[in-house]
Amino acid sequence: MNNPLLRGIRVLDLSRLLPGPHCTVLLAQLGAEIIKIEEPAGGDYTRSLSAEMFELVNRGKQSLTLDLRKSEGVAILKQLVAQADVLLESFRPGVMQRLGCDYESLKAINPRLVYASLTGYGQSGPYRERAGHDMNYCGYAGVLDQIGSADSGPTLSNTQIADLAGGALTCAVGILAGVIGARASGQGCFVDSAMLDGTLALQVVALSTLRTLGQTLPRGGDMLTGGLANYQRYQCADGLWFALGSLEAKFFQSFCQAAGRPDLAKKSLAPGPAAKALHAELVELFKTRSRAEWEQLCAQADCCGNGIYTLQEALNNEQVQARGLVEDLRGKPAVAAPLKFSGAQTATLSPAPRLGEHTQAVLSQLKLDEAQLQALRAAKVC
Repeated sequence: MNNPLLRGIRVLDLSRLLPGPHCTVLLAQLGAEIIKIEEPAGGDYTRSLSAEMFELVNRGKQSLTLDLRKSEGVAILKQLVAQADVLLESFRPGVMQRLGCDYESLKAINPRLVYASLTGYGQSGPYRERAGHDMNYCGYAGVLDQIGSADSGPTLSNTQIADLAGGALTCAVGILAGVIGARASGQGCFVDSAMLDGTLALQVVALSTLRTLGQTLPRGGDMLTGGLANYQRYQCADGLWFALGSLEAKFFQSFCQAAGRPDLAKKSLAPGPAAKALHAELVELFKTRSRAEWEQLCAQADCCGNGIYTLQEALNNEQVQARGLVEDLRGKPAVAAPLKFSGAQTATLSPAPRLGEHTQAVLSQLKLDEAQLQALRAAKVC
C-alpha cells in the first residue's frame, strides 16, 4: 500500500490538555510528523491530570521540552518553524505575541507556515481572553440547553462536544485547508479556530426549528431530542436500554409490523399529545422483550433500532471489530484512525512519549552539537 497521505507534513504542537492534542493525533494517524513542544517542568498538564487520556491523544508524537519564556527557547522554536509546515497553539490571545512567536513574526521566517490557534472564543470579541472548558462553550452555544429530558436540567455529556467536534475536528479541517492552500500558492495562513464557533456551527437541527417556529422547543421536545415517540430511547424487560431510531414512517411501519403491533403504525407521529400517547404505549411494549430480543427483531426488520451500549460493549461490537477500529496500546484498547482510504494507509502510532524523550533527536536536526545541548540543559531551556 501507499504511504499515509500526510507523510512529510511536519507539525509543531504547542497545545495542551484535550482539544489541541486530539487535533494533532488525528493528523498523526494520517501520517503527519508531530513534534509536541512542552515546558521542561512538568510538560502538558494532562500528564498528571490523566495519564491514560494523555496516552490516547499523544500517541505517535515526539516530545521536545522547550522553555519559551527564555530567549534561547524562542530562538530554537524559530529554527524549527523554518522547517515546519504547521504550528498549532492553544494559548489565550496575546500570549504568543508577548513571546515574539505570533503569526506575523513566524511568517517572516517561513511564509508557507500554516499557523493555527485553537482557543475557546477566538482572537476577537469581548470573550477572547476568558477561560473556559467544554461545558462553557456548549452552554454559550445553546447546546446544553437542548440536551436532556423535559423533566430534567441540562445533561452533561461525557463526550466533549465542544472540545472534540467544535474544536479539534474543526481545527483539523482548517489546518488541512491551509496546507492545501500553501501548496497551491506558496503562502501559508493564520487559522483562527474557536470552540464556541465550531460548536455553534453544529446546531443545525435546533437552528432549523428556530427558523421555522421563531423559537427552539423545550428540552426533550424537538424532533431528535424526544419529541417523537418513534425516535426515542426505551427501557427493555431486562432493564437495559434501546435506541429506536425509526424516524421515517417506512421504518416505523416495519418496526410495528415486526413487533406484532401494526396498529401503532397508524397513529400520528407528529410531536404533541398524540406523540405522548404513542410514547406511553411503546414504553409498555418495550417491557415485553429483552434488549437482545429487540435487537434481533429490529435487525431482521431493518428499522433502525439497536441497543444502547456501554463503551466496553461498543469496543467489543462485531461491526466495530470488523472495521478494525480497536487497536492495542500498551495492552489496553485504543481507537484506530476513523478513516479508511483507497490506495493509502493510516499510520500505526507509537505509544505517547515520555517528557522530553525526543529533545536531543529533534535538536540534533538543527545541527546543535553536544556542548550546545549541554549548555541549553544547564540553563534549563530544554
